[in-house]
This record gives sequence, C-alpha cells and structure tokens, in this order.
Amino acid sequence: MDRESMEYDVVIVGAGPAGLCAAIRLKQLAAEAEREVSVCVLEKGSEVGAHLLSGAVLEPRALDELIPDWKEKGAPLDVPVTRDEFHIFTAVSSFKMPNFLLPKEQHNKGNYIISLGTLCRWLAGEAEALGVEIYPGFAAAEVLYHEDGSVKGVATGDMGIGKDGEKTAGYTPGMELHAKYTFFAEGVRGSLTKTLFEKFDLRRDCDPQTFGLGCKEIWEIDPAKHRPGLVIHGFGWPLDQGTYGGGWLYHLDGNKVSIGFVTGLDYENPYLSPFEEFQRFKTHPVIRDYLEGGKRLTYGAKAINEGGVQSVPKLVFPGGAILGCSAGFVNVPKIKGNHTAMKSGMVAADAVFAALAEGREGHDELTAYPEALEKSWVYDELRTVRNCRPAFRWGLIPGTLYSGLELWLRGRTPWTLRHRHADNETLKKASEVKRIDYPKPDGKITFDRLSSVFLSNTNHEENQPSHLKLKDPSIPIDYNLPLYDEPAQRYCPAGVYEVVRNDDGSDPHFVINAQNCVHCKTCDIKDPTQNIVWTVPEGGGGPNYPDM
Repeated sequence: MDRESMEYDVVIVGAGPAGLCAAIRLKQLAAEAEREVSVCVLEKGSEVGAHLLSGAVLEPRALDELIPDWKEKGAPLDVPVTRDEFHIFTAVSSFKMPNFLLPKEQHNKGNYIISLGTLCRWLAGEAEALGVEIYPGFAAAEVLYHEDGSVKGVATGDMGIGKDGEKTAGYTPGMELHAKYTFFAEGVRGSLTKTLFEKFDLRRDCDPQTFGLGCKEIWEIDPAKHRPGLVIHGFGWPLDQGTYGGGWLYHLDGNKVSIGFVTGLDYENPYLSPFEEFQRFKTHPVIRDYLEGGKRLTYGAKAINEGGVQSVPKLVFPGGAILGCSAGFVNVPKIKGNHTAMKSGMVAADAVFAALAEGREGHDELTAYPEALEKSWVYDELRTVRNCRPAFRWGLIPGTLYSGLELWLRGRTPWTLRHRHADNETLKKASEVKRIDYPKPDGKITFDRLSSVFLSNTNHEENQPSHLKLKDPSIPIDYNLPLYDEPAQRYCPAGVYEVVRNDDGSDPHFVINAQNCVHCKTCDIKDPTQNIVWTVPEGGGGPNYPDM
C-alpha cells in the first residue's frame, strides 16, 4: 500500500510542554491576525501525557505569558509551594541548609507542585479549542526531505509488522505529514532529533550533552504526615563523592507525594544502578518517615538534560526547528526545565508565524527563533547557571562550593566550564572499581524493577520488531561483558536488558525484553560504544502514566 499524505502549515512532533505551547501560540497569533494557519501535533503515547514524567515544581512564568487567565480557565496548578527544605544527606542523618543561605534558584515561592501529564492534557484541550489537530498514538518514525535537502515533514510508523519483519493481516502503512515547517519537540534524546543532529551537523559548535536519569514514584501517605506544598530537595548519600545526583519529595494534594531521585549519567562505576540508588534514597530516615505506612501508586523513569547552555545545539535547519528538551533547556540548579521548554515553543511559534506571513515555504532556516531565544529570559537563566553542573566533575564537596559561589555571583565569572565527555565515555573498567552490593527490596519501602514497571502500565504490541536495535549483536557479550560486566543490566531502570547463562554459568547471551521499556532513553545514552539505538515502537506503545 502507498502511504497517504496530509498537508499542514506546521507539524509538531511531541505533545509535551514545548510542542503544545508552540501550537497554542501559533493559533493565538493566527486569530489575532485573522489568518488561517493549520497546525498538527503528533504524540507517540496512547494519549497526551501518557509518556510525560517530571518532578515537578512548575515556575508559571511562561504560562503567565501564554495564557494569562489560566487560573480562571482551570489550569491544574492546585498546590502552591508553601515551604522549601534543602538537605545534605549522610547515611544516617542530614544537614538542613538554612533557607537564607540558599541562592535564588533553590527558592520556590510562587511556584506550584504539579503533574506534568495532567498539565499537558489541559494544554492539549486549550490547543484543540483553538483548532489544533492532535493525534495521540501516532509515532513519528521517519523524517521526510525535499530534493534540496530541506525537511518536508515526517511519516508515522507502519502498523502491523510482525517480529519477523513481515506484514501481518493487520498491516497499515504509516501516514506522511507534510508541512512548510516541522517542529521537533520529542523530549530528551529524541530519536528523530538525533538523525537531524547528524544530517545537519547541529552539534558541531556545542559541548557534548550530559544527562541524568530520574526515577519517580507517587505515594499515598498517612494523612497525619502530609504537608501540602512542602518541597524537599537533597543530595549526598546514597551516591559517592564522585557521582552527581540528588532526590526530591514533593507534597501534592490528596495525601499524595511525588518522590524521585536523579543520578547523573556521567557516573564511572559500571556496577552502579540508578534504580537501586533511588530505592536506597527512600530508606534515609528523613524520607522513610514520610513513606512508612503509605502505599506506592505509580512508578516511572526518564532521562533529563543536564548540559546547560554550552550543550545546546544549533536549533534550526532548512524546514524546521528543535524545541524544548530535545534541545536541552533545563536549568539544573533550579531543578526545572518545563518553563524554559514552554517558552522555547512560544518563541519558535513567533518565528514561524512571521515566516508564514511573509510567504516563505519552509526551504529556509528560521533564524529568528534562536536569535530571539538568545535575547529571552531562557538564555539569561542558562547563562547564569552555566558553570554549576560541570563543576561537579571535581567531586561533590568542591562542586557544591563552587556552584554555590557561581549562583551568588549570578554567573558573572568571565569563563565557561566545558563538558569534556559524553556520558557513554565515562565508565571505568569493572576491574578498576568496587562492586556495589545493593540490599534486597523489602516490599514496603523498596521494590524490584519488574514490580515497578508493572505500576507504569507499560505495554507494547508483542508481535512487532524490537524497537531497541543493536548495531552489532556481538558487542554486549564480546566487549561490554568482559570490560564493564555489561552495564545495561544495571543502568536500565526497567529490567529490559539481561545477560542469561546456563546453570553452570557458561554460554552467556544478551536478552532484550523490549516489552518492559519505559522509554527513558538511558540505553541510547549510556551504552559505552553507542551500540544500542532507541527507535519508536508502534504508536501507543510504552508507559501509560496517569499523573506523572
């Protein structure tokens, strides 16, 4: 069957905060100018929000600009922050930093504890009311190009391809979506965005991106312990002095808390498991006290950009642009990226609307987008904190002291620290480090990966080719196993990768349980030889987060 096609002015890949805010802003501008602009948003999750996961404390600055009357319209920002706590954890106690010593980035007055998925479902409703077409369950699997090399649009993946690569009785070809301009707002480590980086050499003039892996759970806790609006952040234990990371506990409404832990993926020890570090974090007395007697409701995991302004690539190419976390606008010390992602979408919308009004057809670059973004408060924020994350390569204590100085100086130091290595280049050999023996889960506070994945409502059509591809199937056993004890067994927070042996320990072979994948992208980031390539499965596959 030939693929059918649809024509739009703008196609947006990804119904996250950046993509939806771009769509809303475009339609607002069109309405003000009494023009027609057709906008389509593709979302690979089964519904808007199904794949979204964030802490999350939202700074409403971008939302205030986009929809000033969001309160009257019922935006789900229901829990204002009432108190901040910042802890430095040891194995048995913690030091709570006095709030007056915390820099501006660690204060959350005026912010809200939210579910990002719930917020984006609300934004999707606002977008649809303005005439935006949103198609959940359709994964953009291919970038389409004009003969001159400019981006023409995207194609969704074929449905009904069996594990053997052959068409099944349910085969349906993908759909082509052609646009004058295409926005890529896929989130962290977007699979199509990666191909754009390579084709247009967009990362030529920036540092390597560095990432963290965030594992998160929602708990219902004892009402007597619930403090709506309380925000707790902390770092230190359980990580060693050379590994970056930290945790949070946010008190939502309804006796619920969001709890999570981020491990920097530039860690060195191949025996480290970010999932297990998260489980250990929950046993700290400060955290455990809130969770005891409670019930875990949901679990999920997602990679996070941590590179800052020096790792932001070129944002435009002929026919399109990169928005939000696909580019990497997270303010790491502030522990926030949703507001900057939203603003990037709004600025891109301004640029593309002006281009359409001039009659441009998408074979050019939207240079007005990066120019305007660099003059916006997004870059003011990122430039101020640019030296904080790379300083932690010196270790926890020196990094903390130096980054604190940078924040108090508001980034006025005349230098910029660079990110020297990609995260896949930082592992030491297994023979050079100490094995980490993690305690067994107790089933009350700590849990195993498979029972956790169950709570993520993850599902993929079983009869389809694996969306996790190996460039060279021999590398996991012949290279990674002897050098690093195959770290995929541990860095994956969903138990996707296993090394299976005979009863006598012989004949190891690498197993990929693609059905478990929660789309966190860690394997695509951390595999030492970049042998694992994450691609989109059939649309609608993956986690189904209700309120993460």
